[in-house]
Amino acid sequence: MSEFALIIEPDELEQHLNDDNLLIIDLTKHSQYLQAHIPGAAFLDYAYITAISQPTMGLLPDAGRISHMLSTLGLSKDTHVITYDEEGGGKAARLIWTLHALGHKHCSMLNGGLISWANEGHPLEAEPAHTRQQDFTASYVDMSVVADTDYILQNLENKDMVLLDARSLQEYDGTRKYAERGGHIPGAIRYEWTEAMDRSRNYRLLPADSLKATLSGMGFTPDKEIIVYCQTHHRSALSYVMLKHLGYERVRGYPGSWSEWGNRSDTPIEA
Repeated sequence: MSEFALIIEPDELEQHLNDDNLLIIDLTKHSQYLQAHIPGAAFLDYAYITAISQPTMGLLPDAGRISHMLSTLGLSKDTHVITYDEEGGGKAARLIWTLHALGHKHCSMLNGGLISWANEGHPLEAEPAHTRQQDFTASYVDMSVVADTDYILQNLENKDMVLLDARSLQEYDGTRKYAERGGHIPGAIRYEWTEAMDRSRNYRLLPADSLKATLSGMGFTPDKEIIVYCQTHHRSALSYVMLKHLGYERVRGYPGSWSEWGNRSDTPIEA
């Protein structure tokens, strides 16, 4: 099996399109997939990798359900997944975080996704991929990448933990609400997910040295545990992958995120 870094460039992926035990997963809109996608890429609807328990959204999906869907697409325990989307990485990163929680570490995100791939002249096709059924049966075995509300509440005063809020300024300060209450988790530092993107380079992540300098200056240092969240752990999934890519070892995503925290009455907020 080929070994790839967590972030892979289009040029490298094109050289490996025909590799055995490589599964490319497309998380763009279905209409986009039918129009043009990376050759051999299998389509996965984003709805399959999240779950809803109103009013909380963005929860981890049932392990059996997601295992069955990934098996249908051709995933086995020895398969390396490379995933991409058309929005700069949020949906693709959410799949990677879910795979990490399932204990499947053989996965990468295409830097810039379909935007960089298409804009830089790499091949595209419209014919849906023919998938090969595999047997991927998994459970959530690596909960070190997952934070729940109770865990955050227990660690709000822990100086070893930092919260990264990946939402907009209006969501962070409470002037725009997508939950019963507005604001942010006490002590959370805002680093909006789009700030990590380099629009001049087809929505790739910014260079690692630049990201490290910015994050360290804000208090996100590698010696701390960092919990990322947004509204549903969609945007903040990119923050998770970014931090792992930069070598941060202790990073957790908060499924449900503000859709859970902001809709509870027993969670403190700042605005």
